[in-house]
Amino acid sequence: MQIEQALPTEALTVAAVLTEAAQWLATEGRPLWSAADTSLERVQRDTDAGRYFIARKNGETAGVMRFDLEDPYFWPEIESGSSAFVHKLAVGRRWAGHGVSTALLTFARERASSLGLQHLRLDCVADRAPLRTLYERFGFSLHSEISKGATSFARYELPLERHQ
Repeated sequence: MQIEQALPTEALTVAAVLTEAAQWLATEGRPLWSAADTSLERVQRDTDAGRYFIARKNGETAGVMRFDLEDPYFWPEIESGSSAFVHKLAVGRRWAGHGVSTALLTFARERASSLGLQHLRLDCVADRAPLRTLYERFGFSLHSEISKGATSFARYELPLERHQ
């Protein structure tokens, strides 16, 4: 699997993977991202800023992930420059069960470590047991649960080896 930073011209590709995942979750009765969250305008802004990465297998887009160096919304207490944050990890339905999530998380871990950061962090809706299991099997530990509005979120962290 090849993982590369999404080019600004690939925002539509990123948005399509996010939208497909959001629609699938909604049909499964587990809605997650709103249309605004996966809109081309928002994705374009983040892609232009170099925040999205695309996983490809044999040239086909298999999944996407946003990689951030701060997250004041879910992790306001975390010192800037100490952690990286994974957001909007999504796998194309055709690629489900092919290790795309693990490949993206491995890439994020290695990238954060190479930047000399102490932790890789992420969050998810607290009632998403399969997703939480994925993160825990990867090595993330539950840090805490927080509420944002009526929704409870599980916050996970992974200590990193520093490679500077």
